[in-house]
Amino acid sequence: MKRVMRRISWRAGGWRLLPWLALIGAAPSAHALCVPALCSCTVTTTSVLFANYNPLAYGNTDSTGTVTVKCGGVAGLLVPFTIALNQGGGSSITNRSLAFGANRLNYNLYIDNTYTTVWGDGTTGTLVAGGLLLDALGLSPGLVYTVYGRIPGRQVTTIPGGPYVDSVSVTLTYQ
Repeated sequence: MKRVMRRISWRAGGWRLLPWLALIGAAPSAHALCVPALCSCTVTTTSVLFANYNPLAYGNTDSTGTVTVKCGGVAGLLVPFTIALNQGGGSSITNRSLAFGANRLNYNLYIDNTYTTVWGDGTTGTLVAGGLLLDALGLSPGLVYTVYGRIPGRQVTTIPGGPYVDSVSVTLTYQ
């Protein structure tokens, strides 16, 4: 089993909270189906950049980012994988938070545009699963998954404005 991790950061700001979140990654290990001589996979991400947040507004503040998976090696070999997102600086997957110093702003990440299924690490929340045929020439654009971010409205609080940020690790596990 191989794992690739990437770290991302999300960001926000006070009455005009500028939310921002980024996804981040790391390096692989080994397994039988996708041995290093035959294939390798990579993950790249784009950050979830929230618009300014008004804690008195009733509406949610939504944004999106992406996770892209590419695999190269012996053409035609199907590589199954899962993509996990950790809790970042929050206390759990279901309680993620953006931070500005000691100040916190709740948000979460979802796998769907209805904001009903939290993207998690498999112990909490849902993993995203997929599979890719290996691309020997490296010409495939890969598979792109959208990360849906939401800061719930009406987090009425006295937190100051500023750049609220969180970093979430993205783990790609493939065989």
